[in-house]
Amino acid sequence: MSKSSPFVIIFGGSRGIGAACAKAFAEAGWQVASTYSTKAAAAAPGKSYQVDIRDAAAVAKVFDRAQADFGAAPQAVIANAGINVPGAPLASFNPDAFRQLLDVNLIGAFNVLAESARRVQDNGAIVAITTSLVRHVVPGTGPYAATKAAVESLVRSMAKELSGRGVRVNAVAPGPVDTDLFNAGKTEEVKQRMAAMSPFNRIGRPEEVAEVVRFLASDQASWVQGQVVQPNGGMV
Repeated sequence: MSKSSPFVIIFGGSRGIGAACAKAFAEAGWQVASTYSTKAAAAAPGKSYQVDIRDAAAVAKVFDRAQADFGAAPQAVIANAGINVPGAPLASFNPDAFRQLLDVNLIGAFNVLAESARRVQDNGAIVAITTSLVRHVVPGTGPYAATKAAVESLVRSMAKELSGRGVRVNAVAPGPVDTDLFNAGKTEEVKQRMAAMSPFNRIGRPEEVAEVVRFLASDQASWVQGQVVQPNGGMV
């Protein structure tokens, strides 16, 4: 790949939406770096780096290594890494599970976004993946949605802070998408109920979300700033 090609780092790019993003960017001619927590994707484009996003120094090291490998700072960073845990009403939600959500989905996202703000090229783009559950309330999902709502607040602040450098900061908040994270622990009945949230009566595909992410990172989205785009099939 030519070094003149744009360069993106995708945090959480080994599976699901992240892997679909890596493929979409590669097919559009971008150089791609991605991260994983425990297992790299079998056929990930570009280079992959292992990182625990809860560790700010480890996140910074990914940027160091990627810049050395690709010869430039990234034009775009995608903050996709995150986890979910089994849902439950707030009254019975396990505090340790909530702490896990906070450590990865909020502290980890903060580390990625803060380092992205320092490292992304001027006139570049930062995109964070959140969830439509911030606006479409489903019982038992409050703690997970709360961590993603906090990320959306960070995105809106960053959009104001980085506009002087021409850096665009937006979020993509999907509805239910057919990924390992979504399918874990769900019965077919539950999946059908969630599919019925959309008037299309189906679950989204990772590549449908990836195309929105790629668009927001491209020059085609030059007038989109501080927004939360919701590819959710009309769920909300």
